Amino acid sequence: MLEVLAADAAGAATGIQESVLDAIRNSLTQSEQRDLPAIILNLTLAAGLSWLLGVMYVRCGRSMSNRRAFAANFVLVTVATMVIITIVKSSLALSLGLVGALSIVRYRTAIKEPEELSFLLLAITIGLGFGAQQPKTTIASFAVIAVIIGIRSIFLAKKENQHLNLIVTAGQSLGLTVESICAVVGKHCSQLHMRRFDQNSENLEITFLVGIRSFADFEACRRGLTDLHSEIGISYLDPQSYL
Repeated sequence: MLEVLAADAAGAATGIQESVLDAIRNSLTQSEQRDLPAIILNLTLAAGLSWLLGVMYVRCGRSMSNRRAFAANFVLVTVATMVIITIVKSSLALSLGLVGALSIVRYRTAIKEPEELSFLLLAITIGLGFGAQQPKTTIASFAVIAVIIGIRSIFLAKKENQHLNLIVTAGQSLGLTVESICAVVGKHCSQLHMRRFDQNSENLEITFLVGIRSFADFEACRRGLTDLHSEIGISYLDPQSYL
C-alpha cells in the first residue's frame, strides 16, 4: 500500500515538474502579441503626462538648478521606460536579457537634489504604468499626484525668489577678500551658492547662484558690493537665458 502511494506521489511530482517546465518553455519561445494601435495610444498618453509633469516641476519645483532644462528630459525617460517594459513583459527571455544588459551598462547622472530624483521617479513610474498596459490606473494616479504637488506648492510655498547668476570681479590690487564679498552677498540674498572661483596674479572672479527676493534686495546687494570698492565688477545673469 505504501509503495502504491509513493508511486502516485512521485507521478504527481513529475507531472507538476513537467507543467512548470512547459510553462517556462512557452514563455521563452512565445511572445505575446500586442495591439499596435493601443501601444501607440499609450505611448502618446505617456508622453503627454510626462510633459505635464515637466510643466508642474518648472512651476511648482523648489530646486535652484535649471528646472526647465531638467524637465525637458521627462518625456524621453517616460517613453523609453514604457517601450522597454512593453517589450520585455512579453517574454521571460527578453526580461533576463535586460537584466544582463543593465548589469553591464552603467547609467550615471548628476542628481544633486532630492526633488530632482523624486520627479524623475514619477516620470519612470508613468512609463512603467503604460508599459504594463494599465492606462486607467496610471492616469488616475497621476491626477492624484498632481493634486498633491499642487497642495504641496501652496502650503510649502515661500516668498518667490528670482534665481540669478552673480559674477563678482575684482583686481588683486583692490585688496578684497573672498570673506568680505561673501558677507555682503549673503546679507542681501536669501540663498547663496558658490558655483565657481577663479584667481590669478591680477584678478579675482567668483560666480554665485543667488536668490533675490525683491528689487530692493537686488539694489542693496549692488550698493554693498560697490561700497567695498568702486572699481569692483558686478554681473547678473538669468540662468534660464542659457536655454
